[in-house]
Amino acid sequence: MNYQPTIGLEVHAQLLSQSKLFCGASTRFGQEPNANVHPLCMAIPGTLPKLNAAVVDMAIRTGLALNCTINLESHWDRKHYFYPDLPSGFQVTQSELPICEYGKLDIPTSAGERSIRIRRIHMEEDAGKLMHDAQSGESLVDLNRAGIPLLEIVSYPDLKTAEEATTYLRTLRDILVYIGVNDGNLEEGSFRCDANVSIAPKDATTLGTRVEIKNINSFRYVQKAIEYEIARQVSVLENGGKLVQETRLWDAEKNETRSMRSKENAQDYRYFPEPNLPPLFVSESQVEAVRKTLPELPKAKCRRYVESLGLPEYDASVLTAERELAEYFETCLTHYADAKKLSNWVMGELLRMMKEEVLGFSALRFSPEQFARLLKAVDAGKISLNAAKEVFAEMFRTGDEPERIVEAKGLAQVSDTGAIETAIAAVLVAHTGEVEKYRAGKKQVFGFLVGQVMKTMQGKANPAVVNNLLRKVLDS
Repeated sequence: MNYQPTIGLEVHAQLLSQSKLFCGASTRFGQEPNANVHPLCMAIPGTLPKLNAAVVDMAIRTGLALNCTINLESHWDRKHYFYPDLPSGFQVTQSELPICEYGKLDIPTSAGERSIRIRRIHMEEDAGKLMHDAQSGESLVDLNRAGIPLLEIVSYPDLKTAEEATTYLRTLRDILVYIGVNDGNLEEGSFRCDANVSIAPKDATTLGTRVEIKNINSFRYVQKAIEYEIARQVSVLENGGKLVQETRLWDAEKNETRSMRSKENAQDYRYFPEPNLPPLFVSESQVEAVRKTLPELPKAKCRRYVESLGLPEYDASVLTAERELAEYFETCLTHYADAKKLSNWVMGELLRMMKEEVLGFSALRFSPEQFARLLKAVDAGKISLNAAKEVFAEMFRTGDEPERIVEAKGLAQVSDTGAIETAIAAVLVAHTGEVEKYRAGKKQVFGFLVGQVMKTMQGKANPAVVNNLLRKVLDS
């Protein structure tokens, strides 16, 4: 391709506050329409906003996690537009002086790690939602979402491919969830994205005409929408056409973007300072207090798992992808020191069963200490690996103690040398031909004889003990 795509992303992340940005109405999702409302978010005349202090701390927290400068003074502005789900006729935002600026987010790419610059992070209130009734032809307004606190996180146009854009969004989402400011739920609209896409000849010194793609609600659709838009723009130029600045929507059914409105001249939102809110001042001590509450972020945690715990890069990346998973792993690690064996069990049996049951860590029926005792029983030769998986499945279902399950199911591994020697003697008498082959140099029959001993012991013999005793007898 003779063109270089340029992509910038604007992410709207709903903050995990219990109440809205400027009033005490609940932010709980899934309530009846217009249940979570207050006179302020309904724009009743005479109501005045009161800033939610928890939202400010979350904004600072996000800025610190994304390497931003925290502005000790920021301002509130009114952004005017008229739509039925915005009863006041304006949105309170931070246009001129946001709370956070000039950060960066490192992402992995096929060419190595890249730093994507972040231009700004600002607080703003969400609008309501229009609900269209096809049968009656009516449109109804639900103001539950009106006034919910958002962070808008705006990147510089540093992204060059749809894949990089998706990686940036996943990495950003993981960090926001890790630091406890966003639930990362794209389906409920608490993490949504607008993409700005342009193309220009590879040797050009200026960017091409920018097209905005609005409110894409999944990572897969972000990648497909950007890929489609790049291809569309190339086709327009290659066929002698001219690109226009516009806003487009992604049509998931047709797998294409389609024009929503022209933006040849940027819409005039008539910004001006919010008269009912003074400038926001935060102190350096407040910023430092928030900094101290930041958890270890995924990238740093992943690096520590590799360097300090000796885990492979893949294991470390899986275990640190979600904060709950990493915390559970580290709690288990306090009871069981072999990080790699623990990693294998967590990534294998535990995550598989949790996925099948659609279960979260808070709903697990057994404790990390019980988990550790099961793994120690395997290491001590008290039960086999296969038996341990059976015990684990029962622990997962019932939360019962591993020792009790082993006893109830008769899964204890036999390490009694007398019982194993008796079984070996019987096998050797029954398979004299294989014994002669082994002693004649055909060592591969050893595995067959081990299997016969295990069969005689009904799978309960300790394999290591069987191997040692059988080899002694055959080599004597």
